[in-house]
Amino acid sequence: MEVNKIIHGDCLKVLKTFQDESIDLVFADPPYNLQLNKELYRPNSSRVSAVNDDWDKFTSFEKYDEFTEKWLFHCKRVLKPNGSLWVIGSYHNIFRVGKIIQDLGFWILNDVIWRKTNPMPNFKGTRFTNAHETLIWASKNQKSKFTFNYDSMKSLNEDIQMRSDWCIPICSGNERLKDNGMKLHSTQKPESLLARIILSSTNQGDLILDPFLGSGTTACVAKKYNRSWIGIEREEKYIQHARNRIDRILPLSSEILETVKSKKNEPRVPFGNLLERGLLSPGELLFDGRQRWFAKVRADGSLISNNSKGSIHSVGAEVQGLTSCNGWTFWHTKYNGNIVSIDTLRNVVRNQNLELAI
Repeated sequence: MEVNKIIHGDCLKVLKTFQDESIDLVFADPPYNLQLNKELYRPNSSRVSAVNDDWDKFTSFEKYDEFTEKWLFHCKRVLKPNGSLWVIGSYHNIFRVGKIIQDLGFWILNDVIWRKTNPMPNFKGTRFTNAHETLIWASKNQKSKFTFNYDSMKSLNEDIQMRSDWCIPICSGNERLKDNGMKLHSTQKPESLLARIILSSTNQGDLILDPFLGSGTTACVAKKYNRSWIGIEREEKYIQHARNRIDRILPLSSEILETVKSKKNEPRVPFGNLLERGLLSPGELLFDGRQRWFAKVRADGSLISNNSKGSIHSVGAEVQGLTSCNGWTFWHTKYNGNIVSIDTLRNVVRNQNLELAI
């Protein structure tokens, strides 16, 4: 299976040729089946460039559901056991797609609301302005150990937990591909949207599949962030534009792409290791960052502070009158002439272990 390539063809036929369990992530922007029956016009009588392409037209809901079930079935087949799926849609189709996703055994992890900061107005004034689209994020099944770069998303959001409503502008300006002065693709997605998806749920070197590649946004962002990709597109008019666009992308360096690693994934270091490595000594005094509470280190790796005895976590919680405490960041000591948290000493041990492994 060739990677970093656009395959010209119907995704239902092309997907059948893919190997089982070969893809890390599927991002799909399928036809929305908007069911537009006539042209839309602004108050000044100019025509709205809406989604009226032939590829978005289905004769019935039943035909659309049949199409959706087929491509989702094959996407599930080609996903690795710990792979995941992202699908974007509007109110016209996302609920039908969501039902089929669940029927096929995917496990829905989140629905994410893409809030468009610059949506197209409702020109007739007959409904609310449609200012969002919905993304469904699902793992292959309930037991999948899917990738989620939580700390990277938190870092991207000014060290605040990333929420499931994303405020991102629609694709416009120089990013929007044009053909003879007109929009090339009616539903081109912004690169910033795909960047958040790819950074959150893949790692460098992962393989991403887009069965409806269109103008090539998924491939561009995948290439930029050092992920492999495969795109399927049946409309020949999009392919050359997409290829030209992808060719202009320069991948970022590995140093720039290195993401914040979750502490949950770091090697476990028991507090007692700090004593065994000589970084702390029995009888040494620990204190909080403001030096309000103090505790002595005991030979078995426990702490004692007045009447409180136990682990770094339980004693830290008890002296503060709390139910829980992260002792690694609460307790401090002096190291190389500086006051540091004992978590700093834990990282010293981790680095020593890494050097020994090398």
